[in-house]
Amino acid sequence: MFRNVRLYSFSNSWPDSEEDLSAALEGAAFKPCGPLTVRSNGWEPPAPEAGDSLARRVNGADLVRLRSQSRVLPAAAVNEELDVRIDDYRQRMGEEPSGREKRRLKAEVRDELLPKSMVKSDRIWGFVDIGSKTVCIDAAQPAMAERFERRLKAAFGDLDLEPLRFESPVGELLTALFLGDVPANFALGHECRMQAASDEVSTVRWTNFDLSDATIRRHVVDGMRLTHLGLVYDNIMSFVLDENGVITKLKFLGMDDAPDDENDPLARLDAEFVLLTGSLRALLKDLQKLLG
Repeated sequence: MFRNVRLYSFSNSWPDSEEDLSAALEGAAFKPCGPLTVRSNGWEPPAPEAGDSLARRVNGADLVRLRSQSRVLPAAAVNEELDVRIDDYRQRMGEEPSGREKRRLKAEVRDELLPKSMVKSDRIWGFVDIGSKTVCIDAAQPAMAERFERRLKAAFGDLDLEPLRFESPVGELLTALFLGDVPANFALGHECRMQAASDEVSTVRWTNFDLSDATIRRHVVDGMRLTHLGLVYDNIMSFVLDENGVITKLKFLGMDDAPDDENDPLARLDAEFVLLTGSLRALLKDLQKLLG
């Protein structure tokens, strides 16, 4: 379900029921792109099998899904038509069009082609852990998380959503884990990334390596900064944790062998959501113990 987790927190009150949350999200619900609209963002039902509700409350958490639709208008198509119109202008006027006229022609071409262009959609999952007032967003890139964050704030207006912060730097924990100070429930994975202290462009990545190897650890001992570290938590899930507390490549162990219940997709969705929320709650509690 989720491949990435970006963590946020808030202190506002939260709707008491799934129905109240769905009603609050209605004001920022998804609407398809209009003829001249480049992009449209909004909330859609996370579980269409359960009806039109814009939220799904299970296990003390609210699952939501943001849909983004954009029009696909290749620059090459615009430029090709623009060349035709510039050539036509030269023949009609007997002169080269000015920069202002070229911009006008380009806007004209874009406005004519945009309604005819195809649309594509992408979706961003997220959930709110009601008890801890934590928001988890499945976004690999910061821009995707910002899109989700803006739309959530649009639905609630005064939502004081901020990135979740710990008292101690996550990077210090990564280094301690990497160098062998591994607490209960954690184990090293087989992937890490380092950055040279004097040159942020210079990075080194190891994938499918034994990270306990002394030759690999030596780079950190000698001054390189560990920025990403693969971990296994409680023999349940594996992921990569970065120095900003962002989780990527999240995978539940053994899920590839689990039977796919095609006859009841809603039951499968709920089961995966319960596993996800329960595991992340436990992970966050352990991280808070380690980092404050």
